Amino acid sequence: MAFNFLYPLKIKSISFSARRKDNTGELVLDEWLLDRATPLAYGAGVIQPNHVAHPGLVYEITTVDYLNFLCGRHYNSSMIQLFYGKPYTCPKLFNVADFNYPSISITYLVHGQSQNVTRTLTNVGSPGNYTLQINAPPEVIISVKPEILKFNHKGEKGQFRVTFTLSPLKKSKDHYFYGSLVWTDQKHIVRSPIVVKNPIL
Repeated sequence: MAFNFLYPLKIKSISFSARRKDNTGELVLDEWLLDRATPLAYGAGVIQPNHVAHPGLVYEITTVDYLNFLCGRHYNSSMIQLFYGKPYTCPKLFNVADFNYPSISITYLVHGQSQNVTRTLTNVGSPGNYTLQINAPPEVIISVKPEILKFNHKGEKGQFRVTFTLSPLKKSKDHYFYGSLVWTDQKHIVRSPIVVKNPIL
C-alpha cells in the first residue's frame, strides 16, 4: 500500500522510510496467513507519520496521469467522461508500468526478455544528491540509470529508468519475487517496493 496525500490540484505519493517491522521489532505478519508478509500485503511498510512532514522526495501524480492510467487499462473516452465529467482523449501510447507510483509491479516477466519502467521524483526539500541502493531478489537482475539523482533546488524533477531481467542462473518455483529501490541523501530514505511476477515455473 502506498500512502497518498491530497494537495491543491495534484496528488503526491510519498514513499518515506516506512518500517517493515512491527512495534516489537519483528517482521510484519500477513493477517490472513499468519506468516511473514510480503509487499503485496504491506506495500511500503508501516506508516511513520512524523516522517511525512519532510519526505525529501515525492512521486508526484497529476489528474492527467490517472486518466492516462485508465486509458492504459482500456477505458475509452466515453467511460472516462462518466466520472471525469468532461471529454478526455486518450494518448495513442501509454505504458501502465510507467504510472508514476512509488511501488513498481512487473506482472509478466519471462526468461530472455527485459522490461523497462520509468519513474520521476520531485524534490520537496533542500538541494542534495540522492544515491541508489538496489535490493534485488536473486532471481531478478535489476539495473537503474542513473544511480545518482542531483537536485539543485526545490521543485526540481529527476527521472530514472529501471530494467528488469530474469537471471538465467537462478531458477525458482515461486511465482513472485520481491525487492526494493532505496534513494537516500543520508537524511531521507525514499523506498520503492518491487514485485516481479514470473508466470512460468
